[in-house]
Amino acid sequence: MFDALAERLEDAWKKLRGKDKISQSNITEALKEVRRALLSADVNLQVVKNFIAEIETKAQGAEVISGVRPDQQFIKIVYDELVQVMGETNVPLAQAETAPTIVLMAGLQGTGKTTATAKLALHLRKQERNCLLVATDIYRPAAIDQLVTLGQQIDVPVFEMGTDADPVEIARQGVERAKEIGVDTVIIDTAGRLQIDQDMMGELARIKKNVSPHDTLLVVDAMTGQEAATLTHTFHEQIGITGAILTKLDGDSRGGAALSVRRISGQPIKFVGVGEKVEALQPFYPERMASRILGMGDVLTLVEKAQEEIDLADAEKMQEKMLNAKFDFSDFLKQMRLLKNMGSLGGLMKMIPGMGKLSSDQLEQGENKLKQSEAMINSMTAEERRNPDLLASSPSRRRRIARGSGHSDREVSNLVSEFTKMRSLMQQMGQGQMPSMAGMGPMGAMGGNRPSMPGWRGGGSQKKKKKAKKKKGFGQL
Repeated sequence: MFDALAERLEDAWKKLRGKDKISQSNITEALKEVRRALLSADVNLQVVKNFIAEIETKAQGAEVISGVRPDQQFIKIVYDELVQVMGETNVPLAQAETAPTIVLMAGLQGTGKTTATAKLALHLRKQERNCLLVATDIYRPAAIDQLVTLGQQIDVPVFEMGTDADPVEIARQGVERAKEIGVDTVIIDTAGRLQIDQDMMGELARIKKNVSPHDTLLVVDAMTGQEAATLTHTFHEQIGITGAILTKLDGDSRGGAALSVRRISGQPIKFVGVGEKVEALQPFYPERMASRILGMGDVLTLVEKAQEEIDLADAEKMQEKMLNAKFDFSDFLKQMRLLKNMGSLGGLMKMIPGMGKLSSDQLEQGENKLKQSEAMINSMTAEERRNPDLLASSPSRRRRIARGSGHSDREVSNLVSEFTKMRSLMQQMGQGQMPSMAGMGPMGAMGGNRPSMPGWRGGGSQKKKKKAKKKKGFGQL
C-alpha cells in the first residue's frame, strides 16, 4: 500500500538535503517531485493543484526551527497537508440514541460490498455491539447465500426473505426483526450494479426513505483511483451518503482514492479494507494514513492489532518466562501464530517506524524463515519443545527433526543455536544487564540468515561505543 507513492516522495526530500533553509529556488524542484508523485498515484488533478499551492505557501512562510533540517521541515508541512486533505480526524460510525442504529451499505458490483458488510459487523462485535445483517440483494446470483455464509463465519445473524421478495420490504422487516430481538445495530446489504443506473438509484432511495438509516456508507474499490472519488460524489448527490468504505487498499500501490475522496465528494472515509480476511477492516485515521504514506509507520494501529490478539495476563506470564530463561519452543510457536493472526509480516513491519523501506525480497525472506521455523518446531516432541537444551546436546534428535520437517541438519542447528542465544539475552536483560546484540538478527530466533534492516545495529566493544560517544557529543547521539 502506497509503496510507489512513498518512493516518489522520497525523491522530493532528497532535493532539500544539504540545504541550509527552505527557499523559493530550492523548493521548486521538490514541489515538482511531489506533484509527479501525486499524479502517478492517480490523485485527482484539482486536488493535486490545490495541494501543491498550499504546500508552497506554507513552506515559504515557515519559520526556520533551530536543529531541524529543511528536508525534515518540508516533510512535516507535507504531512500536515496530507492529513488536511484526507479529513483531519477519524469520523466514527453513527450510534443512535435509541437502538437499533441502522447502517445502509451501497456500492457498485465487484467492490466487495457484501464482504465489507460482514467485516463491519465483526468490527462492531469487537466493540461489544451486537448486529443483525439484512440481505436485500435479490439480483446477484448467490449474494444472499454469501452473506448468510459470512454471517455464520463471524457468528452474526442474517435476516433474509429469499430472491422473490421486494428489497424495500426485506429492509423494513429486517429493521422490525432487529427491534424484536434487541440488537443495537442493523446493517443492510443492498444490491450493486456494474454501473450507476436509475433503477439502482431508485431502489436505494426507496430503501433509505423506508428505514431512515443513521449512516449510509458507499463501498468503493480503491483500485479505481480517483474514479472512486467521482463515484462517491455522484452517489452523494443522488442518494445522500454519510461516508465511504475504501476496499482493496492493500492491493493499491497508488493510493489516489484515499487522497481524493474527501476533497471531491465532501464525505469522509470511515473505514478501509486492507485484506481479504473478514478481520481486515480498519477505522480510517487521516493522520495515521499520512504517516504510512510518508514511510513513518503506524504504531497506534499496530498496538491496536496486538491488543485484539494478545491477552494481558498471558503477556505478563510470557514476559516472566522470557526474563527467567524459561521461554521454550511451544511459547515461540504460540507467538508466531499470534503474529499470523495480526496480519502479514510485511504489513506489520511497515507499521514500525524505520521499517517501511524493507524490500519485498527481504520481507519474503522473513516470511519464509517463519514458515521454516514453524515446520521444524512442529517436528519436535512435546518434551523437546519444553526443553530446548535436549536438542542442543543431541545431534541425533536434530537429524530426526530435519528429516521430519524437510530441512537440513544445519538449519535445525541454527534454529536451536539462535533460540538458545535469544533466551540468554533475555535473561541478561532481566538481570539489568545490557547484552551485546552481535550476531542476532532483527527478527529474533527465526533461524538462518535474515535480511538486514534500517536502524538495526549489532554489538561492539564498550570501548568503541564510549569513543564514538565522546567524538559525537551528547546532543548528536
